[in-house]
Amino acid sequence: MAVALLTYNNRDLLEQFLPGIIATTPTTGDYGIFVIDNASTDNTQEYLKQFETKINIIKVPVNRGFTNGYKVGLSQIKADIYCMISSDVQISTNWLEPVIELFDQDSKVGVVQPKIKSFHKRNEFEYAGAAGGFIDKDGYPFCRGRIFYTLEEDHAQYEEHMEIFWASGACFFVRADLYHESGGLDDDFYAHMEEIDLCWRLKNRGYKIMACPKSE
Repeated sequence: MAVALLTYNNRDLLEQFLPGIIATTPTTGDYGIFVIDNASTDNTQEYLKQFETKINIIKVPVNRGFTNGYKVGLSQIKADIYCMISSDVQISTNWLEPVIELFDQDSKVGVVQPKIKSFHKRNEFEYAGAAGGFIDKDGYPFCRGRIFYTLEEDHAQYEEHMEIFWASGACFFVRADLYHESGGLDDDFYAHMEEIDLCWRLKNRGYKIMACPKSE
């Protein structure tokens, strides 16, 4: 598995959240951490130097958006599963194992999303994904735990693993072969809605998009 963190001029966020990812990602076996620097102009690279023995750094020469950053970065990473994670996400101690278990149990699982909760209001779900995404008949996306701007408190009401329609790009696990075979994130989106489009394409190919609330 490759944990791929995309960053752009976010040294402050890297300082806050990257050490947690390093501490909870195994250093043995098929695991690796990749920081994809989307042409940062701050001192991100200076900060990352201290982790050179623990992470892999990929430099994108020109920032052409979120989708292109991953397009360039993931093309240089060999792994069976990609975890695309935003630079402003804090992970829990047991965030990888339940997801890997879900992939191992069913070869038709193509994408997995953990439970995503608010950083500032710890008892609430986060807008960007909550407990798994769906889409209504008019094409409007919503989530378990969030409809429009209404966010629910987490009372363990969404603890079951279940198939969903789309997974949040904030923390998006995907089988690497399916990612590349399907064309990956579509550059035409630049940013936002690109993960829904990718999930939709994978569902059309018969693969499952899953919510994994045991990972938070």
